[in-house]
Amino acid sequence: MRAVVQRVKQGSVTIDGAVRASIGQGLVILLGVGPEDGPENASALARKIAMMRIFSDEQGKMNLSVLDVQGEVIVVSQFTLYADTRKGHRPSFVKAAPPDLASPLVDQFAALLREQGVPTQTGEFGADMLVKIENDGPVTIWLEM
Repeated sequence: MRAVVQRVKQGSVTIDGAVRASIGQGLVILLGVGPEDGPENASALARKIAMMRIFSDEQGKMNLSVLDVQGEVIVVSQFTLYADTRKGHRPSFVKAAPPDLASPLVDQFAALLREQGVPTQTGEFGADMLVKIENDGPVTIWLEM
């Protein structure tokens, strides 16, 4: 499981002209699922991100988690995180999990964040989404579990 975590001042997901998710301060997480991933990957990644100290404290040091700042999260499924670009000019996505495996794991990941007390919204699996991100910092972190 791969995630690109972006600390944001605000973020949103629009599908077919309608806003599906919208947050203020928090995280926009682009989440990719590989064919070998399972519930244990989703659980470990959700714990890691919920507790990751990437928000600034009073001294300007990254010492606070999304929970500490009472931030929100948007999770966006992103199979393109598994792009293989080693050959040619067109990426291959054969290393991404098929939808029947990936979709439930994306949902489980979002549910696990909610269970930890992080208000979490999602995009729509497989949809053509317009993702707006006002990156704060900018802080962008890549994780793999």
